[in-house]
Amino acid sequence: MEEFKPKRKNNNYSGTDKAGAPRRAPRQNHQNKPPQENSTPANKPRRRPARPAAAEAAQAPAQSVPAPRPRRPRNTPQGEGQAPHQQRRGRKPQQNNNAPHYEMTPAIPMHICPLGGLGEVGKNITLYECQGDMILVDCGLVFPDADMFGVDLVIPDFTYVLENKDRIKGLFITHGHEDHIGSLPYLLKKFNVPIYAARLTIGLIKNKLEEHGLASSAVFHEIRPRQKVKLGCFTVEPIHVNHSIPDALAFAIECPAGVVIHTGDFKVDYTPLSGDAVTDLSTIAEYGRKGVLALLSDSTNAERPGFTATEQTVAEGVRGLFGKAGKRRIIVATFASNIYRVQQIIDLAIESGRKVAVSGRSMVSNTEMARELGYLHAPDNVLIPIEEINKYPPEKVVLITTGSQGEPLSALSRMAQASHRQVKVGPNDFIIISARPIPGNEKTVTKVVNGLLALGAEVIYENMYDTHVSGHACQEEQKLMLTLAHPQYFLPVHGEFKQLKRHAETAEHLGYIPKQNIYIAENGQNIRLSADGMTVENTVTAGAVMVDGYGVGDVGNVVLRDRHHLSEDGIIIVTAAVDGSTGQVLSGPDLVSRGFVYVRESEELMDGARMQVEMALDRSLSDNMHDWASVKARVREALSSYIYRKTKRSPMILPILLEV
Repeated sequence: MEEFKPKRKNNNYSGTDKAGAPRRAPRQNHQNKPPQENSTPANKPRRRPARPAAAEAAQAPAQSVPAPRPRRPRNTPQGEGQAPHQQRRGRKPQQNNNAPHYEMTPAIPMHICPLGGLGEVGKNITLYECQGDMILVDCGLVFPDADMFGVDLVIPDFTYVLENKDRIKGLFITHGHEDHIGSLPYLLKKFNVPIYAARLTIGLIKNKLEEHGLASSAVFHEIRPRQKVKLGCFTVEPIHVNHSIPDALAFAIECPAGVVIHTGDFKVDYTPLSGDAVTDLSTIAEYGRKGVLALLSDSTNAERPGFTATEQTVAEGVRGLFGKAGKRRIIVATFASNIYRVQQIIDLAIESGRKVAVSGRSMVSNTEMARELGYLHAPDNVLIPIEEINKYPPEKVVLITTGSQGEPLSALSRMAQASHRQVKVGPNDFIIISARPIPGNEKTVTKVVNGLLALGAEVIYENMYDTHVSGHACQEEQKLMLTLAHPQYFLPVHGEFKQLKRHAETAEHLGYIPKQNIYIAENGQNIRLSADGMTVENTVTAGAVMVDGYGVGDVGNVVLRDRHHLSEDGIIIVTAAVDGSTGQVLSGPDLVSRGFVYVRESEELMDGARMQVEMALDRSLSDNMHDWASVKARVREALSSYIYRKTKRSPMILPILLEV
């Protein structure tokens, strides 16, 4: 058979026809446009050219058949918006032009539902769903704002969790701070979900659950870094990270849709305390090389440039203050869960020959638990009961206490009010507040500091010395996390909106992730995520549930509004006895004022108010009005109008008519 030779040197060979004869590919024009005939739609991959028949292929020399030249999409510069392996006509361009490519055929979606922690600092809880299976990450609380009168705690709304409890395989906890574990007792009372956490975190959770009588019924599974856990279609690998508490974890959550990295609270500390390992950047980078679908990363310090200082800075700063204290008693206030800081203080106390006592219920329980688990090291002859601190001279005592945020019932607050039973603060006390005020707590902290100063103590607080460093990553560490994880999509979490916004801007400026792949989510949004794209499908029930004493959720917006009203203007209670058949007033009306005016000093005003009530009741009688709700409304309107004219105040008015 005669050897086939192409007539034109640059023509592309395109296989054979039905009879087995070779045929030529259509010639490309100078504008690099696709041919008009036999063209392939842009949304479908181009078929590869058919190979020559076996007999002819065997006889034809390989060099006589030039390989087809790959063609770029129309009007698209080479390399722009596409990875190198995607620059053939008909390929759908990847949105992330630098992200590692991994096949997702068909594209299986996953759903991410943040139920708390977005637009706020605290109340962190996130639900992940794929192919019907669900897992939760964290279950925290947030402390009430100043205008939430009487509210003790604010927890997430668990409605959507309880609606899907049969599909939820487990709850993973990143670390043991209140904004990540504080709501667990309220969830476990309704849904006893298995808990997966590190050893110290489990100890902190058990201390909390014992107060609610739930410690014996809770189901715990201890997890360790790099030991994967498989639940349903999810495989979760814990990754060690640095934070202001031991055993902090990030999670690599793998499912058929891809891999999501949930960092939790983290920073990059190359000189951590107690020989603790640094943040496991190598594992994060390994996932980044394989391909990360999405990154959810801590945004708390997104507004701060540079790097977060190491905990070693605090050790040196506090060591200098120990020397400055001289012969005075040292009192250090810090978070009860900050085991690192407690260990630092104990070590410095041993150096200076002082005994150590602890004050505050949570500080005592956490210290005992950390010692039992081996996270806190203190010789028995150094720790003393708080009842014995007065047996030692001031220069031989260090007291570690709660109350660094000015909590009204904390040990330090009671010391500032001179109401602590064992500790009387005076000029012989040197007090260190080793924490920065959480946003919203500035006024309460200032009140405590003023009280301590008024008693004669010297107080070191806020940024006077290096007594505290953050446990959250600053901008440069956030950039490092973004670069190593190299995600296709990025969702900043854990922060107020301004912090989420700044974190999103940091990611955008890096250039690794297109702007359209960066999304600032809101609590309750159901985010559908796959290799093909990201959409918000709908919203689920999410919000804040207020805890007041034993009441959970019985304080809502209406109750808060009433409390706010009472706090500003007080209340006037109007009582009268009325004949049920005739409407005649049998006794009264009597007026009782609370939080409005002192009645004995405002007799003229109260007499006028009583006359307005009598007139309103008389008008109701003359109008033959026996609808007591309408009568009360008329009394309320008349009295409110009169008081506002006289005082420019609007107290709450509560009419009570006793039908006889």
